[in-house]
Amino acid sequence: MEIKHAIHKAKQNDQIAFNFLLDNYWNAVYAFQLKRTQNENDAEDITIQAFSKAFDKINTYDETYNFKTWLITISKNIHIDLVRKQQKTIKNTSKDNDENYFQIIDDSPTPEDKIITEQNLAKLLKDIKKLKPHYQKVINLRYFQELSYKEISVELKEPINNVKVKLLRAKKLLAEIITKSDAYKP
Repeated sequence: MEIKHAIHKAKQNDQIAFNFLLDNYWNAVYAFQLKRTQNENDAEDITIQAFSKAFDKINTYDETYNFKTWLITISKNIHIDLVRKQQKTIKNTSKDNDENYFQIIDDSPTPEDKIITEQNLAKLLKDIKKLKPHYQKVINLRYFQELSYKEISVELKEPINNVKVKLLRAKKLLAEIITKSDAYKP
Protein backbone atom coordinates (compact mmCIF):
# COMPACT_ATOMS: atom_id res chain seq x y z
CA MET A 1 0.00 0.00 0.00
CA GLU A 2 1.27 3.46 -0.90
CA ILE A 3 1.36 6.16 1.83
CA LYS A 4 -1.02 8.57 0.04
CA HIS A 5 -3.46 5.74 -0.56
CA ALA A 6 -3.21 4.65 3.08
CA ILE A 7 -3.89 8.20 4.28
CA HIS A 8 -6.91 8.42 2.00
CA LYS A 9 -8.23 5.07 3.30
CA ALA A 10 -7.50 6.09 6.92
CA LYS A 11 -9.65 9.18 6.38
CA GLN A 12 -12.44 6.69 5.61
CA ASN A 13 -11.80 4.83 8.92
CA ASP A 14 -10.06 1.87 7.26
CA GLN A 15 -8.36 -0.13 10.06
CA ILE A 16 -5.86 -1.73 7.68
CA ALA A 17 -4.73 1.73 6.61
CA PHE A 18 -4.28 2.77 10.24
CA ASN A 19 -2.20 -0.38 10.85
CA PHE A 20 -0.11 0.36 7.76
CA LEU A 21 0.58 3.95 8.86
CA LEU A 22 1.40 2.81 12.40
CA ASP A 23 3.83 0.18 11.07
CA ASN A 24 5.52 2.63 8.72
CA TYR A 25 5.96 5.54 11.11
CA TRP A 26 6.12 4.04 14.63
CA ASN A 27 9.93 3.74 14.68
CA ALA A 28 10.49 7.28 13.37
CA VAL A 29 8.21 8.91 15.95
CA TYR A 30 9.46 6.67 18.77
CA ALA A 31 13.14 7.36 17.91
CA PHE A 32 12.45 11.10 17.81
CA GLN A 33 10.82 10.97 21.25
CA LEU A 34 13.47 8.68 22.71
CA LYS A 35 16.10 11.23 21.73
CA ARG A 36 14.03 14.04 23.32
CA THR A 37 13.00 12.28 26.53
CA GLN A 38 15.96 9.94 27.09
CA ASN A 39 13.40 7.51 28.59
CA GLU A 40 11.90 4.47 26.81
CA ASN A 41 8.61 4.51 28.71
CA ASP A 42 8.04 8.23 28.19
CA ALA A 43 8.97 7.96 24.52
CA GLU A 44 6.56 5.05 24.07
CA ASP A 45 3.72 6.80 25.90
CA ILE A 46 4.16 10.00 23.90
CA THR A 47 4.34 8.01 20.66
CA ILE A 48 1.10 6.21 21.53
CA GLN A 49 -0.56 9.54 22.30
CA ALA A 50 0.78 11.03 19.06
CA PHE A 51 -0.68 8.24 16.93
CA SER A 52 -3.91 8.41 18.89
CA LYS A 53 -4.20 12.14 18.24
CA ALA A 54 -3.11 11.80 14.61
CA PHE A 55 -5.70 9.09 13.92
CA ASP A 56 -8.31 11.20 15.68
CA LYS A 57 -7.44 14.24 13.53
CA ILE A 58 -6.52 12.42 10.29
CA ASN A 59 -9.16 14.38 8.36
CA THR A 60 -7.32 17.63 9.15
CA TYR A 61 -4.07 16.38 7.60
CA ASP A 62 -3.02 18.54 4.64
CA GLU A 63 -1.40 16.30 2.02
CA THR A 64 0.85 19.11 0.78
CA TYR A 65 2.98 18.38 3.88
CA ASN A 66 5.03 15.29 4.65
CA PHE A 67 3.01 12.84 6.80
CA LYS A 68 6.06 11.87 8.88
CA THR A 69 6.73 15.54 9.68
CA TRP A 70 3.08 15.98 10.67
CA LEU A 71 3.27 13.00 13.05
CA ILE A 72 6.55 14.13 14.60
CA THR A 73 5.15 17.65 15.09
CA ILE A 74 2.15 16.19 16.91
CA SER A 75 4.46 14.13 19.13
CA LYS A 76 6.67 17.18 19.79
CA ASN A 77 3.64 19.23 20.84
CA ILE A 78 2.43 16.45 23.15
CA HIS A 79 5.87 16.33 24.77
CA ILE A 80 5.92 20.12 25.21
CA ASP A 81 2.46 20.00 26.79
CA LEU A 82 3.55 17.24 29.17
CA VAL A 83 6.65 19.17 30.22
CA ARG A 84 4.52 22.27 30.85
CA LYS A 85 2.07 20.26 32.94
CA GLN A 86 4.91 18.76 34.97
CA GLN A 87 6.38 22.19 35.57
CA LYS A 88 3.08 23.60 36.77
CA THR A 89 2.28 20.48 38.82
CA ILE A 90 -1.41 21.02 38.22
CA LYS A 91 -3.54 18.58 40.18
CA ASN A 92 -6.42 18.66 37.70
CA THR A 93 -6.39 15.29 35.93
CA SER A 94 -9.61 15.61 33.97
CA LYS A 95 -9.64 13.42 30.89
CA ASP A 96 -11.03 14.02 27.43
CA ASN A 97 -14.77 13.93 27.05
CA ASP A 98 -15.70 10.40 25.90
CA GLU A 99 -17.78 11.91 23.09
CA ASN A 100 -14.65 13.43 21.48
CA TYR A 101 -12.95 10.20 20.49
CA PHE A 102 -12.42 8.90 17.01
CA GLN A 103 -14.20 5.69 16.09
CA ILE A 104 -11.72 3.10 14.79
CA ILE A 105 -13.87 0.01 14.66
CA ASP A 106 -13.17 -3.06 12.60
CA ASP A 107 -14.26 -6.39 14.02
CA SER A 108 -12.49 -8.49 11.39
CA PRO A 109 -9.45 -10.29 12.81
CA THR A 110 -6.06 -8.88 11.87
CA PRO A 111 -3.12 -11.18 11.02
CA GLU A 112 -1.88 -10.56 14.57
CA ASP A 113 -5.25 -11.69 15.97
CA LYS A 114 -5.07 -14.90 13.93
CA ILE A 115 -1.54 -15.72 15.11
CA ILE A 116 -2.48 -15.04 18.73
CA THR A 117 -5.67 -17.11 18.53
CA GLU A 118 -3.80 -20.14 17.16
CA GLN A 119 -1.54 -20.44 20.19
CA ASN A 120 -2.35 -22.70 23.13
CA LEU A 121 -3.22 -20.85 26.31
CA ALA A 122 -0.18 -21.86 28.40
CA LYS A 123 2.29 -20.78 25.73
CA LEU A 124 0.31 -17.63 25.06
CA LEU A 125 0.40 -16.64 28.75
CA LYS A 126 4.15 -17.29 28.80
CA ASP A 127 4.62 -15.07 25.73
CA ILE A 128 2.39 -12.33 27.18
CA LYS A 129 4.68 -12.24 30.24
CA LYS A 130 7.50 -11.14 27.89
CA LEU A 131 5.65 -7.87 27.14
CA LYS A 132 6.07 -4.71 29.21
CA PRO A 133 3.57 -4.58 32.12
CA HIS A 134 1.32 -1.91 30.57
CA TYR A 135 0.97 -4.03 27.42
CA GLN A 136 0.26 -7.15 29.52
CA LYS A 137 -2.50 -5.27 31.29
CA VAL A 138 -4.23 -3.99 28.15
CA ILE A 139 -4.10 -7.50 26.56
CA ASN A 140 -5.49 -9.01 29.76
CA LEU A 141 -8.33 -6.48 29.99
CA ARG A 142 -9.32 -6.86 26.33
CA TYR A 143 -8.94 -10.58 25.69
CA PHE A 144 -9.17 -12.30 29.06
CA GLN A 145 -11.59 -9.99 30.88
CA GLU A 146 -13.31 -9.17 27.56
CA LEU A 147 -13.76 -5.48 28.36
CA SER A 148 -14.78 -3.00 25.66
CA TYR A 149 -12.45 -0.17 24.64
CA LYS A 150 -14.56 2.22 26.70
CA GLU A 151 -14.40 -0.04 29.78
CA ILE A 152 -10.61 -0.37 29.40
CA SER A 153 -10.40 3.42 29.05
CA VAL A 154 -12.23 3.83 32.36
CA GLU A 155 -10.16 1.09 34.06
CA LEU A 156 -6.82 2.58 32.95
CA LYS A 157 -8.01 6.19 33.31
CA GLU A 158 -6.75 6.93 29.80
CA PRO A 159 -8.46 8.35 26.70
CA ILE A 160 -10.03 5.68 24.51
CA ASN A 161 -7.70 6.49 21.59
CA ASN A 162 -4.65 5.77 23.75
CA VAL A 163 -6.21 2.42 24.66
CA LYS A 164 -6.78 1.56 21.00
CA VAL A 165 -3.24 2.45 19.93
CA LYS A 166 -1.71 0.73 22.99
CA LEU A 167 -3.72 -2.43 22.26
CA LEU A 168 -2.72 -2.33 18.60
CA ARG A 169 0.94 -1.99 19.57
CA ALA A 170 0.64 -4.74 22.20
CA LYS A 171 -0.85 -7.14 19.65
CA LYS A 172 1.92 -6.41 17.15
CA LEU A 173 4.65 -6.95 19.76
CA LEU A 174 2.97 -10.14 20.99
CA ALA A 175 2.66 -11.45 17.43
CA GLU A 176 6.40 -10.79 16.94
CA ILE A 177 7.24 -12.68 20.16
CA ILE A 178 5.05 -15.61 19.10
CA THR A 179 6.53 -15.68 15.60
CA LYS A 180 10.11 -15.62 16.97
CA SER A 181 9.44 -18.37 19.52
CA ASP A 182 7.77 -20.51 16.83
CA ALA A 183 10.88 -20.12 14.65
CA TYR A 184 12.96 -21.84 17.34
CA LYS A 185 10.73 -24.93 17.56
CA PRO A 186 12.46 -28.18 16.58
